[in-house]
Amino acid sequence: MSAPVLSRTVFESELQVRPDDIDMNQHVHSSRYLDYVLAERFDQMARCYRMPWEEFTKLGLGWVVRTAHVEYKRPLGLGDWFIVRTWVQEILKDSVRVDFEILKKANRKTSCDGHFIYTLVNLANGRATPIPEAIIARYAI
Repeated sequence: MSAPVLSRTVFESELQVRPDDIDMNQHVHSSRYLDYVLAERFDQMARCYRMPWEEFTKLGLGWVVRTAHVEYKRPLGLGDWFIVRTWVQEILKDSVRVDFEILKKANRKTSCDGHFIYTLVNLANGRATPIPEAIIARYAI
């Protein structure tokens, strides 16, 4: 199978920093940025790719995070509105690399960026499984 041609469509979602996101330094705790991206990927799977998580589970499939890489640039604070931007950067045999940026909405400056590598697994045995062509076609947009 040759590598799919990706259009790298960028999807955006908006969120607001909540009080429970704040750490003792009075800005968003580093782990919350990962949570923001994961939460928005679930939303974007259904809204943008038209393939919600439930559709994968009906097929006996699921995604697991193999790699999470974050570069922190500027902190977000309590009440800040921000934008989570994601796009599929690369599709491999059994994995997808999703790049992201989190931008402060007020000035569009980057708070952090990075990527996740998600591996598709068979839910019955927990092992990596090749990504079906039908799924690749949906995610290559």
